[in-house]
Amino acid sequence: MSAIDFSDPATIAFLTDALTAAGVAGLEISRPDGQIRIVISGEGGARIGSSEATPRASGSAPEIMKAPLAGYFCADHPAAAVAPQTLPRSVSAADVLGFVRVGHVLLPLRAGRSGILTRLLAEPGALVGFGDPLFEIELPS
Repeated sequence: MSAIDFSDPATIAFLTDALTAAGVAGLEISRPDGQIRIVISGEGGARIGSSEATPRASGSAPEIMKAPLAGYFCADHPAAAVAPQTLPRSVSAADVLGFVRVGHVLLPLRAGRSGILTRLLAEPGALVGFGDPLFEIELPS
């Protein structure tokens, strides 16, 4: 039996649709190489979270935040009416820096580390693949 590729947008969309149709509230799958969580909201939408098990390296080099799955990159929430924030800017580990959109599902991209967001490495609206660089964060010394 082959492993399911949770970085594939078609797989995520299929799982989301199947969970919604079955009336299931959510699904969480953990493996040694990472984890994925899909939570279906009452409006028929879904929230998807994923993480990789690989630890982040520390040091003076900037941290490159990469796409956790393939989809369309959104620097801001599509429904937000606020102007984008200027760079560089301080971010905390819990800050949402942008989103990856797969169909009608938005995957929030959390900074994961506190530091200074210095560069946007992908164009808003661009199709990004798994592992494509999205943001550059300078970590505190």
